[in-house]
Amino acid sequence: MSDHLKQVKPAELFQKLQEKKNLDLIDVREPHEHEQFNIGGRLIPLDEIMRQADSIPRNKEVILYCKMGIRSQIAIQRLQERFGFANLINLQGGMEAWKREFQI
Repeated sequence: MSDHLKQVKPAELFQKLQEKKNLDLIDVREPHEHEQFNIGGRLIPLDEIMRQADSIPRNKEVILYCKMGIRSQIAIQRLQERFGFANLINLQGGMEAWKREFQI
């Protein structure tokens, strides 16, 4: 993966959410995964992310997440390479890490 990939740990993201930081959350999983468990992110599955790039803000942090952090890394890499995004951050370990961290 890219050396330019910014990551955030679940506890750090939780803190940002508690502080009501100006950020967006994007869930790149499939709809059935999102329905089972999510942290409030907008659903844009990986296979649609490039078509919906115009809907992703560039003026604030955007945290992308998936189950394990792999699909969100792929999404970030593609968006950076094709559209030059510089504000995308991967949730390290994805929803599995979030569940472990908060014992859900």
